[in-house]
Amino acid sequence: MAIWNLLWLYILILYVNNGRMEASHKVYPQFQSLSAVNIRQLHHTAFHFQPPKNWINDPNGPMYYNGIYHIFYQYNPKGAVWGNIVWGHSISKDLINWKELEPAICPSKHFDIDGAWSGSTTILPSNKPIILYTGVDSNGIQTQNYAVPENLSDPYLRKWIKPGNNPLIDPENGVNATAFRDPSTAWWLNGRWRVLVGSERNSRGIAYLYRSRDFIHWTKAKHPFHSAPNTGMWECPDFYPVSLSSKEGLDPSYMGKHVKHVLKVSLDDARYDYYTLGTYLTNDDKYVPDNASVDGWAGLRYDYGNFYASKTFFDPAKRRRILWGWVNESDFTQDDVKKGWAGIQAIPRIVWLDTNQRQLKQWPVEELNTLRGEIVKMSHQKLKKGHHIEIQGITAAQADIDVTFYIPSLDKTEEFNPSWEDAQRLCANKGSKVEGGVGPFGLLTLASKNLEEYTAVFFRVFKTSKKHVVLLCSDARSSSLEDGIYKPSFAGFVDVDLADKKLSLRSLIDHSVVESFGAGGKTCITSRVYPTLAVLDNAHLYAFNNGDETIIVKNLNAWSMNKAKMN
Repeated sequence: MAIWNLLWLYILILYVNNGRMEASHKVYPQFQSLSAVNIRQLHHTAFHFQPPKNWINDPNGPMYYNGIYHIFYQYNPKGAVWGNIVWGHSISKDLINWKELEPAICPSKHFDIDGAWSGSTTILPSNKPIILYTGVDSNGIQTQNYAVPENLSDPYLRKWIKPGNNPLIDPENGVNATAFRDPSTAWWLNGRWRVLVGSERNSRGIAYLYRSRDFIHWTKAKHPFHSAPNTGMWECPDFYPVSLSSKEGLDPSYMGKHVKHVLKVSLDDARYDYYTLGTYLTNDDKYVPDNASVDGWAGLRYDYGNFYASKTFFDPAKRRRILWGWVNESDFTQDDVKKGWAGIQAIPRIVWLDTNQRQLKQWPVEELNTLRGEIVKMSHQKLKKGHHIEIQGITAAQADIDVTFYIPSLDKTEEFNPSWEDAQRLCANKGSKVEGGVGPFGLLTLASKNLEEYTAVFFRVFKTSKKHVVLLCSDARSSSLEDGIYKPSFAGFVDVDLADKKLSLRSLIDHSVVESFGAGGKTCITSRVYPTLAVLDNAHLYAFNNGDETIIVKNLNAWSMNKAKMN
């Protein structure tokens, strides 16, 4: 009983801290090596990436190499909380079915004895992969180190070695040595490699730039690559080009004229990923965000839900840029700790620049479609105020739904108050049960038969004197009857005009996670939920409307999803 008292104390700590860890590197040594117990896994996902058991967090340096996709990830091989961190390693030929290998990097040297933390991979000339990662020594000092494959002829790159000239990059004077981590994928420009390292000083988030001719000897640039006040620690910086005219991905070293650049940082204080679009001033080696692109908490996000510490990579086989993100745990239940796993990765997504050039768009990789089973279709179905219709004939706890809603009239749209800048707060105040003019309408996912439990994913439309304002919500407040767990309402605004009066929504439902893509991937929200009734065959799926205006389900396709081969 003493162990479980400690576990519930841990859960209480998370709950008091708004249901999240204060930092991904906060240590709870009493739980780090707690053994798993075999019980029925009601919330274990079927097609999201996760190891057989135990804690994972940041995806490290995903890459495509010689026909095989690799994902590395922060992994605790001994327990279901953060600690004992190594670089887990799995491989795949299709980004969906995965085989676990032995860890690629484990703490073993003086420079990483207290942690082999996040980093990236880079493919060097002559097709040689290299890992850059953060090591933590016994004094908590963070340095940047490298590892290389022991045997390049091994198609799976199972073993990695740390050469004796580590560390490569030490924190210099003026750099916060305990907040200096997560080196980015490198890029090549004018005879030198360049890499970013995240940091923080006096609450200013910083991306430091380092240059090298040989990838071994690195020199810090005189000025930060980019920084912003009052944003705190910048974890997992990611920097890459996007095409102005195509969905195709670009190599990180591509510097053509018709591109913008993306700088993504993971704000440790907020536990969300933010990005800006801007210009890379190559002569000055500095990044300048566009005027409409805001740094920090008011800026753009990849995902407005449980999504953190993401990393992209260029896939040369299909010429696309792929985004991986950690579905960061909003809470733990006793069930989670007993079964000995916590944390999953979001479905890999392609990412490209929207035609409006103001934001990115995302969509699940096409390989996910290979898991689709039986399809159920619905079209031209009216949803009057207060109505909900069940989508039957699929496994509602394990499904892929793609729906287009048509709004016959926008005359009943509610006025938008200019003070409603915070989408998440607006969703909390105007949830799925709060009747409106146009909306709320959408899906009730992971719902119990009598709607005691459900996670609502829905739109609500407002109007100003100049335009319509569209809100997308993923509201988990009714997701579980269990008390004391974090059940937030997540939300983001959708930058779309309603000239055709249509709104599309795709939701991936996988037992304890709902990933949603609004308006073709303009706004994405991931929710991690823990239903007690709406599990396995007892889960249901409904389309609903609680607005005055009748909504038409113009087209709906729903598939039962097969289980992926997972580690």
